[in-house]
Amino acid sequence: MTALSYSRVLGANDKINLGLIGCGERGRHDMTQFMLNSSINVSAVCDIYGEQIDKARQKATTAKNFSDHRKLLEMKEVDAVLIATPDHWHAQTALDALNAGKDVYVEKPLTLTIEEGPPIVKAARVNNRICQVGMQQRSGRHYIQAKKEYFDTGKLGKVTLARTWWHGNSYHLRKAPASLQSKPSNLDWARYLGPVKWRDYDPQQYYNFRAYLDFGGGQVTDLFTHWIDVVHMLLGNEIPTSAVAAGGIYHYKDGRTAPDTINVLLEYAAGYTATFEATLAPGIRGAAVEICGTEGRLFIDRGHYEFHSAEKGAPPVIVKGEPPDMTIDHVNNFIDCVRSRKLPNADVLIGHRSAQASHLGNIAYVQKRRLAFDTVREEILPL
Repeated sequence: MTALSYSRVLGANDKINLGLIGCGERGRHDMTQFMLNSSINVSAVCDIYGEQIDKARQKATTAKNFSDHRKLLEMKEVDAVLIATPDHWHAQTALDALNAGKDVYVEKPLTLTIEEGPPIVKAARVNNRICQVGMQQRSGRHYIQAKKEYFDTGKLGKVTLARTWWHGNSYHLRKAPASLQSKPSNLDWARYLGPVKWRDYDPQQYYNFRAYLDFGGGQVTDLFTHWIDVVHMLLGNEIPTSAVAAGGIYHYKDGRTAPDTINVLLEYAAGYTATFEATLAPGIRGAAVEICGTEGRLFIDRGHYEFHSAEKGAPPVIVKGEPPDMTIDHVNNFIDCVRSRKLPNADVLIGHRSAQASHLGNIAYVQKRRLAFDTVREEILPL
């Protein structure tokens, strides 16, 4: 049986049958965005916890349900899958889906480790599959407008610094509810662990997986991946030459292994640095990107952008973004590409490169050293 035995050519009026793998809050939200497009039929849902499946099927009432994604991928009628599992399952699930001939929309970060990216890119290319990573700013209208207006034209002059920050993200402080304190009978803990070494059931490591480096990359891969992707999008450089980081678990000593406070600094061959600053402490909140050049600076977040010229007395230019949730445009871009076979806005290679930049920050943090990175071979250089 060939890898593409389950793929089919879609006609203009054919429904696209979607399978959801990972039925948690984000997966169900993304699924509803897909369902707003009349060409989508959610035909299957999959999760290791029965309660999540039940919640997904309240919206996708005719979908078949599975606890093992490999069984879902055996459905010949499924054309594309939406992957919204915890990070440690992203790579294997995406590989399995691409090799089964399915187009893939996978939530960011594409990978848990820096080594996982190239095989996924290869699988997408070898199998001629569309693979969109959920970095929705790539489809955000005001992000695209800002790129055309200020970066494609060089209005900022020589860019020397890209600052990014994301403070007070309370999602990383979530506490497991009472219903999860003892393992539910319909939650497959062994399947949840998957490639991660065995440990006894822990409600926090299930419910708040982003706080544990075995399951995710903390604030760096969850939040910085979005923002460094914006920097890559606007400035056109995707591979850092070096990385350094510092931080720690300074306050939230609740068993987490990901730092509650982190600073990352990346350097790029084009001659600028990109930084990320984040703390879970609620004393400061907010998330944005600010790119500074010799002729001005551009501030951008999910709601708007501002251009401040270096010219004395020049009024700022402020443009509001729309719509509020860019996910719908990102989903529709993926659906369009499933039909046209064109590369999507956040193609798998783009997703790999932005995750890779984040991973370099985390590796520098864990190893407590400055990393040098070979931009051609895309590998960390030895000391």
